[in-house]
Amino acid sequence: MNNINISYWDWMVLLFYFVLLIGIGIWASSKREKGSSLFLAEHSLKWYHIGFSMWGTNVGPSMLIASASAGFTTGIVSGNYAWYAFVFICLLAFVFAPRYLKLNVSTLPEFIGDRFGQSTRNILAWYTIITILISWLALTLFAGGILIRQMLGIPMWQSALILLLISAFFTILGGLKAVAYTNVYQMILLIVVSATLTIIGLIKVGGISGLISKVPADYWNLFKPNSDTNFPWLPIILGYPVMGVWFWCTDQSMVQPVLAAKNINQGQLGTNFTGWLKILDVPLYILPGIICFALYPHLANPDTAYMTLITNLFPSGMVGLIIAVLAAALVSTLGSALNALSTVFTMDIYVKRICPKATQKQIIKNGRIVTIAGAIISIFICLAIDSIKGLNLFNIFQSVLSFIAPPMAAVFLMGVFYKKTTMRAANWVLTIGTAISLTIGILYLWVFPSEVYHFWPHFMLLSFYIFAFLIFFMFVVSATDPKRFKQEAFNCEIHEKYSKKIIILWAVLILVMIGLYIIFNGH
Repeated sequence: MNNINISYWDWMVLLFYFVLLIGIGIWASSKREKGSSLFLAEHSLKWYHIGFSMWGTNVGPSMLIASASAGFTTGIVSGNYAWYAFVFICLLAFVFAPRYLKLNVSTLPEFIGDRFGQSTRNILAWYTIITILISWLALTLFAGGILIRQMLGIPMWQSALILLLISAFFTILGGLKAVAYTNVYQMILLIVVSATLTIIGLIKVGGISGLISKVPADYWNLFKPNSDTNFPWLPIILGYPVMGVWFWCTDQSMVQPVLAAKNINQGQLGTNFTGWLKILDVPLYILPGIICFALYPHLANPDTAYMTLITNLFPSGMVGLIIAVLAAALVSTLGSALNALSTVFTMDIYVKRICPKATQKQIIKNGRIVTIAGAIISIFICLAIDSIKGLNLFNIFQSVLSFIAPPMAAVFLMGVFYKKTTMRAANWVLTIGTAISLTIGILYLWVFPSEVYHFWPHFMLLSFYIFAFLIFFMFVVSATDPKRFKQEAFNCEIHEKYSKKIIILWAVLILVMIGLYIIFNGH
């Protein structure tokens, strides 16, 4: 695909956007109390900060390129990765978030340390850092680099450096508060521009009826038969919950805005708002791909579907706005990930192990150094990923997450729901279980790739099998461990009565999601 022609007006729009963004970041940082923590925004985040920040972290550049690509090739079935999430966001709201906030933890390794002990916290801290570097920073930079390469034609390392400099600016300057405040404005901009693209595309294709008539009938089915190679229904039903629990309930980058909630009420309202925002993923990211198929069915590379629509449907003066929107998604995800990385290393390793008597000034300084170091390391990992050829971007993201998720999901679920789970069981799963899961992932993706060796089950089903084995393993180890965990050592039962408003909002969201699945259920 040829690079987009950037006009004078495009650069003016882009420059105005970044000036506005920097202004918001400086304003937000000025609101931070001097000497206060960069990490949890003084527990000041309200429901809309939390909702936009979680959705903004989730809506990475992979959404813009991979979801449109999936829409182009298969229709809305990949929307399961967005709409099925409401179950696990609800689990976060009513099971995990109340416990996190009750214990007033800064990080999820801190929570798991309260549950199992310091050794488990140490293991999980490093596990989380590696996860953030690979799944959040490097993969996000890789996807963002692809987009910027399509727009500006500059090398991967240059685009990664530009994106990281902007993201690190907010994280270093104002911490989570600056990230959360800028997320609100960025996500509103993202919604408006993506919705405009969808509406213009629908008009061009002849409305909804025109779109339906120009694409295959099964493009509107959320469930595909098990014979479908890309999105069979059973692996999605069984495998996505493993990824969903890890991603929405136990991943530091996603959960951190909830940890910074003003109170549990705001945290639950914020997660509910995130659930509503996830509905928009299908019309904003997948539908443009379907529209592109209707307008340009012979497109050689589905990964260019989103940019093809932009190039052909938007006037040149709006291209700068599109670049700003893409930058918003990238900065949002990278900023949240850098802040999460800095928080975990500083609070779980630096303060807990290296310098327990560190002053607040030292803690902030260390957090900023870690942010810079993490940014540099992620560039090198991004370049390594860029050297891999022949893999579909959407499948890279989902499969990598599928092999990272099982150990973390197993440990957190067992830690909360099964009080007899022991430290030994948790530690073995986080070490040996992780090694097994990642080894299977490497074999699946690179050594014996599933495209060539057809004995593999679908990667989502494989993720479920690994998870089920780890759960069984934890039961056996806990039952035979001579040092049984004493129940009274960890008491985090929740006895709060939730407000009627929260219950009603969640009930309405659940009914809406069930309705959507009924409407788009394949027959």
